[in-house]
Amino acid sequence: MTDQLVASSDALGDAEQLPLGSIQAAGRRRQWGSERRSEPLAIVHPTPSARKIMLGRLAILVTVGSWIFYIISTILKGLVDNPNSGFRFGFESLSYLIVVTFLTFSALMYLVARQGALHRFKEHRRVPRGELDGHFANYAEAVTVLVPSYAEEPHVVRATLWSAALQEFPDLRVVLLLDDPPFPSDQGVLRRLEETRALAGAIAGALETPATRANAALAAFRNRREHDVDADSTAELPDLISEYEAAVEWIEAMAEAEAVEDHVDEFFVDLVLMGLARELRLVLLGLNAAKAQKTAPTPERMEQLYLRLTWVFNATLDTFERKKYASLSHEANKAMNLNAYISLMGKRWNREETAGRMVLRPAGAPHGGDLVVPDSMYLLTLDADSLLLRDYCLRLVYFLESAGNERVAVTQTPYSSFRGAPTRIERIAGATTDIQHILHQGMTYYGATFWVGANAIIRKCALEDIVEVESVGGFEVRTYIQDRTVIEDTESSIDLGTHGWTLSNYPERLSYSATPPDFGSLVVQRRRWANGGLLILPKLWNQLSRRRSQRERILFREVLLRVNYMASITWASVGLLFLLAYPYDSRLLSPAVFVAALPYFLCMGIDLRDCGHRFSDIFRIYGFNLILLPVNLAGVLKSLQQGLTGDKIPFVRTPKVKNRTAAPAIYVLIPYGVVAFSVLTIWRDFQQGNWGNVAFATLNAVLAAGCIRAYIGLRNSAVDVFLGALNWLYVTPKSKVAAPSVVVPKTAEEVDWESILYHGDRRLNRDLRGGTDRRRRISLR
Repeated sequence: MTDQLVASSDALGDAEQLPLGSIQAAGRRRQWGSERRSEPLAIVHPTPSARKIMLGRLAILVTVGSWIFYIISTILKGLVDNPNSGFRFGFESLSYLIVVTFLTFSALMYLVARQGALHRFKEHRRVPRGELDGHFANYAEAVTVLVPSYAEEPHVVRATLWSAALQEFPDLRVVLLLDDPPFPSDQGVLRRLEETRALAGAIAGALETPATRANAALAAFRNRREHDVDADSTAELPDLISEYEAAVEWIEAMAEAEAVEDHVDEFFVDLVLMGLARELRLVLLGLNAAKAQKTAPTPERMEQLYLRLTWVFNATLDTFERKKYASLSHEANKAMNLNAYISLMGKRWNREETAGRMVLRPAGAPHGGDLVVPDSMYLLTLDADSLLLRDYCLRLVYFLESAGNERVAVTQTPYSSFRGAPTRIERIAGATTDIQHILHQGMTYYGATFWVGANAIIRKCALEDIVEVESVGGFEVRTYIQDRTVIEDTESSIDLGTHGWTLSNYPERLSYSATPPDFGSLVVQRRRWANGGLLILPKLWNQLSRRRSQRERILFREVLLRVNYMASITWASVGLLFLLAYPYDSRLLSPAVFVAALPYFLCMGIDLRDCGHRFSDIFRIYGFNLILLPVNLAGVLKSLQQGLTGDKIPFVRTPKVKNRTAAPAIYVLIPYGVVAFSVLTIWRDFQQGNWGNVAFATLNAVLAAGCIRAYIGLRNSAVDVFLGALNWLYVTPKSKVAAPSVVVPKTAEEVDWESILYHGDRRLNRDLRGGTDRRRRISLR
């Protein structure tokens, strides 16, 4: 089916814009080859069989054994049998061995992490609901959900806020951290901003009715129990059943009124709203069964059931905009948006307008201040395009407070993809996301967990341990989550480990996040993911040295998994580039290389099938990585650039728009170059009889060409290249700047006295070396 020609250049963040030009369309049609299944995977992973675990071990042994066999049978034998082969053969042997070794190492790390995940899935036992209710029955701590948002579609943010507000937790506060410019001149942008600002109040207003009823029911039950201790519990059952029926009917009515326009909306209705309704209906089933059997839960258990209804509907919602305050950092990235709000928590502040700017100053009086920011023991950072299932907070906080987890700083369920993707590229990108979920679970098994920033529950005291404080322009700026790289969660994982904290992934599927639906937005996301890992490696070495000096036991597998996670994109991209571009001697090819890679692809195919995808997606993912090769290389080069210059790389947010995002022309043209060069390689090696190279080049040409058509689109390619050329040729005309007047006449009534008194002389950064005739004066008449 012909891909639609739609492009969008908005919603990319403060620091970068897409190439000139955009073509809009009403909506995105479902493509042939997209995902028809919309049912999500089970929350609890199936228990792997002993056979599956045994085959996983065998896959690791085959990979290592094949690599060793290749070194002996091909590399060493080739050098021994050809002592006079010359420099070129020696260079090719060494470089090919390095490339094959690094690629095999990445495949081995996949198998090791997968094996750890299988062990965790086998050992995991879900905490019974009664244990959760008992633990939180008299709970006093709070969770603050922070939802950073920039230029998001209001309906996307709305779903995220609802999934957070309906979390079953005793004390929940949801704060939308709006990072849009607070006073836009564009009327369309202003309307979208006002609509987003109104979301928190609208959700709070909608929750008021069921929350009031649930609170009143709990108070009435406690009152009856206080005045009649010996009352028959069965007499209380009808009232409790009535409250649950009312709660279910309210949620189902909301679900019925929701507009379902895409697969994400369907997930929100079916899993977030109706999933909660089904949970409450299960309680109803149990209560009605108890009523039919003329028995009832204990009064303590009934109080917990009343409490559960208050947990569902009681939530405080608020909106905060850091860019309204000059005293807070305005760095254009998600990390500093979070840091700005976290630095205010637990304190009282006075708003003060100085020289036309609003600043926040600590309130002197203990009960003063016109901005009070409550503190909490736990934070939940939640991306504005992510959705949580109903008991995410409850289960993960329970995990943090379980014995043995006192030093766990961050826990999360690595997000999964929404099912029913309407485009082929979203389906295959979602498949890689689901694979990553499994690998992150396995990395926890070996103590190599990394914080994945889309959704995570964090101990605030752990962030206080790694905070860095500096003064910028006279104001204190506190940095909890590092923004030195664009993968701030990865760097913060290392910082936490250096201070003795650990991280853990909870072995269930409780969170979902959006996947880019087109090649242009995927380029933005994957280029950011590929940037920064190399810069963080020195921090890892420092952390390991410090842990070793403290006599802490460090698993060698942990080190290998961490290094692979941060640097594998670099060597995989460079290695693949060498294999594609350099005509290696056919004597270096061996079936052992194929056998070493075979367990990796077979296990990935099995994992894809277990995640509801297709076994054959292993070929699509390989082609997918081929067309993303220039994107990954660009991210690696950006890391090297930052390492050499010390300048921060601009943080570019992934566009979240319904229309297609235009991709930079270079990222569209290079995949075509890969196909063309592979065809040339086929012709050249066919003439020379290098059949191994012919087979490899044929595979690359066929898969890359198929992925170009499926994931980029031929007509879309032409549009993006045209827009790229137009953007390159187009030069914004420079407006003529009038020379400043020597004298700026102002009356005393016109002088901005507040700015003079607050800023002082702001001319100090200008060129004042030309004498008094070049200085701007203020004449008071």
